Amino acid sequence: MQPIAWTCPSLPAPYAGEVFLLLFIAVPAVEVLAFVEVGLAIGWLWALALLITTSVVGLGIARREGRAAIIEVSRAFSERRPPGTPALDAALGSIGGLLLAIPGFVTDALGALLLLPPGRRMARRWLSGRFGARFVGMAAGAGRFARGAPRRPPADVDSTAFEDDIGGLPR
Repeated sequence: MQPIAWTCPSLPAPYAGEVFLLLFIAVPAVEVLAFVEVGLAIGWLWALALLITTSVVGLGIARREGRAAIIEVSRAFSERRPPGTPALDAALGSIGGLLLAIPGFVTDALGALLLLPPGRRMARRWLSGRFGARFVGMAAGAGRFARGAPRRPPADVDSTAFEDDIGGLPR
C-alpha cells in the first residue's frame, strides 16, 4: 500500500513539503516566541489571561460573523444582487474570529486585522486579484449546466447542403 501524498492545488508538488513545514512547525514556533516575548514584557499571568480572553471573545465573534454571513447572503439573493462582496466580507470576519479563537498572539493580530474594515478591504483585494479570474472562469464554465440556463437551438440534422459543380453554374 502506497502512502497518500498531500498536495496543495495552487502550488506545484515540490512545494507541498514547504507548506506542511510552514503550517505545522513554523507557525507554532513563532507563536511560542511571541508568547515568551509578551510574557517577558507584561508578565506570564497577564499574557496567559490575554490569550484566554481573546480565545473566548474570538469564538463569540466567529459565531456572530457566521450568522451575519448567512443573513447577508440571503438578503443579497432575495434582492437579486450578487452576493460576492457581502459573502466575502462575512467569511473574512468569520476567519478573523476563528484566528482570534486560536491561542497565540500572531494569529490574534491577523484575526484582529480581518475584523477591521481596512484589513478586510486589503484581504478582499488580494483574494480578488489572486483568485478572481479563476473563479469567474469556473463559474462561466459551470453556468451552462445550471437550471434554467439558455439552451442552444437543436442542430439541423436534415442537412440542406449539397455538392455542386461551381464551374457549371450560370453567371
